[in-house]
Amino acid sequence: MPWTREQMAERAASELRDGFYVNLGIGIPTLVSNYIPDGMTVQLQSENGMLGFGPFPYEGEEDPDLINAGKQTVTELPTTSYFSSADSFAMIRGGHIDLSILGAMQVAENGDLANWARSDDDNAPAIGGAMDLAAGAKRIWIVMEHNTRGGEPRLLKRCTYPLTAAGCVKRVYTELAVIDVTESGFVVSDMVPGLTLDELQERTGASLHRA
Repeated sequence: MPWTREQMAERAASELRDGFYVNLGIGIPTLVSNYIPDGMTVQLQSENGMLGFGPFPYEGEEDPDLINAGKQTVTELPTTSYFSSADSFAMIRGGHIDLSILGAMQVAENGDLANWARSDDDNAPAIGGAMDLAAGAKRIWIVMEHNTRGGEPRLLKRCTYPLTAAGCVKRVYTELAVIDVTESGFVVSDMVPGLTLDELQERTGASLHRA
């Protein structure tokens, strides 16, 4: 069975490091805030001007004034601070974010990232702040589904969509595997139980290597 969205987020959260300043992109990455390991101090940062916020609130305890960049309600912690969006992007562009966990439409074996598209479909992601994050954060992890709804691979030799940034991705989490981006290409460090490397390769558009 593939990992659920929550399990993907929990896996990524488990590999954070104490003291990290972390930006969470829209989509599955926002779920990471719910799974920060006990005893770990991580400061979550949002482009709209929050730092040090907590997980999603319980139903009935939402505060509509406390939202992340994806307009989802979040919770306030003793560490939370507020500032302008301009200051938030100054943090990002100044290289003060240790890690940004983003969604993606495509990732190439050399670490190129494509997570926006030119489309008439209102659901297609716009360019947004991901370009700043991909260029300014010290490292980029991706959490996304392994294939499109039509079954096309998202992990490719080269991206076919417009690039968000070149050579920035270091690790990818999907519902099937955890894959590092190295000088040798995609290296599989973990897979869902029962899945073989050959089966994973069939669903991937670039060569996979064992860790």
